[in-house]
Amino acid sequence: MIGIGIIGAGHFGAVHAKAMAEVDGVQLVASCREDRAAAEQFAQEHGGSAYSDWRALLADPKVDAVVIATPHHLHEEIAIGAAEAGKHILLEKPMAPTTRACDAINAAVARAGVHLMVGHVMHFALPCLKAKAILDSGVIGRPVLGSSWMIKLWMESNRRDWHKNTASGGGMLMTAGIHALDRLVWLMGQDVVGVNALAGTFFHEQQADDSALIGLRFANGGIGQVQSVGYRNGAVGFAMDLVCESGTLRIDFDHGVSIGRDAVWTPVPDSIEPDWMHHAVAREWRAMRDAIAGTAPVAVSGAYARQIVGIIEAVHQANSEKREIAVRHV
Repeated sequence: MIGIGIIGAGHFGAVHAKAMAEVDGVQLVASCREDRAAAEQFAQEHGGSAYSDWRALLADPKVDAVVIATPHHLHEEIAIGAAEAGKHILLEKPMAPTTRACDAINAAVARAGVHLMVGHVMHFALPCLKAKAILDSGVIGRPVLGSSWMIKLWMESNRRDWHKNTASGGGMLMTAGIHALDRLVWLMGQDVVGVNALAGTFFHEQQADDSALIGLRFANGGIGQVQSVGYRNGAVGFAMDLVCESGTLRIDFDHGVSIGRDAVWTPVPDSIEPDWMHHAVAREWRAMRDAIAGTAPVAVSGAYARQIVGIIEAVHQANSEKREIAVRHV
C-alpha cells in the first residue's frame, strides 16, 4: 500500500482525496493545510493525520508520496522539499509559474531519484483518451491543425486572490486556459516551436490576464490556436477540433467525441461520462500508482509540463512585443 499525503488540503485537495479512495493500492495517510482547524476538519472527513506545516508532513514515515495542490507560486519550494525527503510527487498543474522553477524541480527530482508526475488532467479525461486512441490508430491520419478553447466563468466559487496575481497564480491562462493549451499540444503530438498571442484583462480588475488568443507553430509544420477566456457572465465553452489528413475530430465535454468524414459527423460511442473530473483524477492516481510500482512509465513528465509553462511564458512575451516568439526546448 502506497501512503499518500496531500499538501494543500483545500478545494482540489478534496477532489484528490475522493478520487484516491476508489483506487486500489493507495491510501490517504496525511494532509496539510496552514489553517489548523481546517486541516483537522479535512482529516476527519477524508482520513489520515492532519498537519499545518508541510515539512512536518514530509517527515511522516507513513507518507511515501505526496500530491501538491497549493497555490502555484509555492510549488517549487514544496516539490523540491518533497524530492529531497525521498517522496514521489504528483504535482498539480501548472508545474510552476516559470520555466526556471520547473527546471529547479526537475533537477531536484533527478538528484533524488523519485517519480514526478504533473497533474495535467486532460490526459486522463475520457473524451481525450478516446480521441487519442483514434489518432493513434491512424484511421484519419495525423493532425495538421487544431483549435482548442476554454471559455468559462472566471470568478467562480473557488477563485482566490492569489489566482488573480501574475506571480502567484498567473491568471486565467495559467489556471484554467492551460487545459485547452495542454490538450491541443498533447493531441497534436509535436513540440511547439513558435508562439503568437494577443492577451489582456478585459472583464475584471486584476493584475493577471483573464483572456488570451494564442497561435501555435509546431515542429512538424502543423499549426494551432487556443482561446483562453474567463468571462464576467456567459456560458461555458470547452471543446476542440482537429483537422487531420483524412478526416476531422471534435472533442466536446458535453457531447463526447465525433469523427467527421464525407461531410458527416459520426459520434464515437462511450466517449462521455458524468462527473468526468472525478473519474479522470482517479485514472491519474492509477497511473501514479503504476509509475511508483515501476509497472508503467510516468504518464505526464516534468519535461512535458515544463514545455507547457514555456509556451505560456512565450504567450506573454509575444503579446508584449507584438511578434512571434520562438520556444526553446531543453
